[in-house]
Amino acid sequence: LTYTDGVVVMHKGKIVYEKYIGALDTNGQHIAMSVTKSFVGTLAAMLVHEGKLDANAPVIKYLPELKETAYGDATVRQVMDMTIGVRYSENYADPKAEIWAYAAAVGMAPIGLDYKGPRTAYDFLVGLQKEGEHDQAFAYKTVNTEVLAWILRRVSGKNLATLLSERIWQKIGAEQDAYIAVDSIGAEMGGGGLNANLRDFARVGEMMRLGGKFKGQQIVPAAVVADIANGADKAKFAKAGYKLLPNWSYRNMWWVTDYGAYSARGIHGQAIYVDPKNQMVIARFGSHPIAANAAQDPFALPAYRAVAAHLN
Repeated sequence: LTYTDGVVVMHKGKIVYEKYIGALDTNGQHIAMSVTKSFVGTLAAMLVHEGKLDANAPVIKYLPELKETAYGDATVRQVMDMTIGVRYSENYADPKAEIWAYAAAVGMAPIGLDYKGPRTAYDFLVGLQKEGEHDQAFAYKTVNTEVLAWILRRVSGKNLATLLSERIWQKIGAEQDAYIAVDSIGAEMGGGGLNANLRDFARVGEMMRLGGKFKGQQIVPAAVVADIANGADKAKFAKAGYKLLPNWSYRNMWWVTDYGAYSARGIHGQAIYVDPKNQMVIARFGSHPIAANAAQDPFALPAYRAVAAHLN
């Protein structure tokens, strides 16, 4: 039912279950889809914590290129928590949704010889227009993460891969290199391009469970992890209409439950699920034929909680 390619369950810092199905094995890397967003959100929150990025500042303080777009009157915090009013649909079942135009621009979808649309993420972003008001409701839209990735490059002077490598990947004792898909000019896809090893994802989850500390070093500031775990405005999240996610919220591009767990989530079944109260982490890769998580949440989310209950 869940089309899982691989799953690792950690409890109290040890792997208690690990299984690979289909094409994936211990040495394989798998696309993380929108789990990538949580890495981008975490990096941004780290820079905010360090005073290098102002979450309350206008986006155009860092990206004046977006002055005439939907982001012209938005703040960085609104981008980080996805409360942006922008004309863009993430409906994967609709072939006319803007997600497919974005995919073509960044090279994830095929284009024909007569294609005349944008060919980079930047070219796509500068064409986005406002729809509705900012900071009224949570609205999950991949383009927000691409804007945040652009801000990270501008503020740090480094590309996204370098930031992720220096600040997280090198420090967790990763078994394998990770890599990120890029567009035609080499800009990484912050919204969904990360590819990694499953055990390394479990390591990231364990680091988060431990308050950002792993292998004797503080990798992500404890205050940043706490800010994620505490979540955001549940009323704004409720307006998005996720019936299977009651009382959840979205903070720094992590999905936050009302029972103490939080998760990085990606289409087709990708997840890093962190449950500090039950001392459990689940990392999972999948290939569900239906993109949206709503197709598997009725099975996956109760399963995560059942595993936690069993382990305890």
